[in-house]
Amino acid sequence: MVDDTPPNELVRLWRLPVGQRLGRPAGLDVELVVRTAVQLADRAGLPGATLPKIAENLGVTPMSLYRHIGSKEELLVLMSDAAIGPPPAFPAPVQDWRSALRAWAVSLWSVHRQRPWLTQLPIAGPPSGPGTIGWMDAGLRALRPAGLDIGAKVGVVMVVSGYVRQADLLAQQLEQGRRATGLDESETNRHYARQMARLVDPERFPDAAALFNSGLFESAPPPPTPDPAQDDFDFGLEVVLDGVAATIARIGSGG
Repeated sequence: MVDDTPPNELVRLWRLPVGQRLGRPAGLDVELVVRTAVQLADRAGLPGATLPKIAENLGVTPMSLYRHIGSKEELLVLMSDAAIGPPPAFPAPVQDWRSALRAWAVSLWSVHRQRPWLTQLPIAGPPSGPGTIGWMDAGLRALRPAGLDIGAKVGVVMVVSGYVRQADLLAQQLEQGRRATGLDESETNRHYARQMARLVDPERFPDAAALFNSGLFESAPPPPTPDPAQDDFDFGLEVVLDGVAATIARIGSGG
């Protein structure tokens, strides 16, 4: 007989009751530990949310935290699920899956941009908490009118969420690189193109050489918004959605 009792880490992740406590209520619980960890990460990134720092903030010993979390790795899962928060509340679309999925992706991007440390967390497995399951549910709901089977819908949600995560990681790393040079994006791009134009051999890398000698980086128009990362994200998202649309059309035609 298979035991389907949720393991302790899922009990904590879903905040399931674990039986009635006798005596005074505990002053420390999973919710308080996780909320404190998220607050510290919001202030100083993941390095600011170590177990000793969480314990210090709560006025307890680090070892006492293990009564409420199973491990450091479990704490990261708990933090991720709590920090991602609830998904956007929108009704299932009747026809326009693309607008709904775009809204879903933009909302997920916004969460990642507000909490850069989310992208730095390891992916320990598929969605398993109320936060991440909520986002998966919303993504699947956006795809209701797409005519895909459930497996294909899951695949699309994984691809789009993966794009959001990777776009945020790339944006963070590029921003860090620009800060190190002291140049803005336009200056960084011009400096990069001029260096590459000198180094790239047209016989060895003909198309790359054509790019760096095209003047694209010298004459690029000002970005449409003050946030280059947002512009890049919006462009890439439309490319991804074009791919989803092509997949829907191919499956619909039996191809």
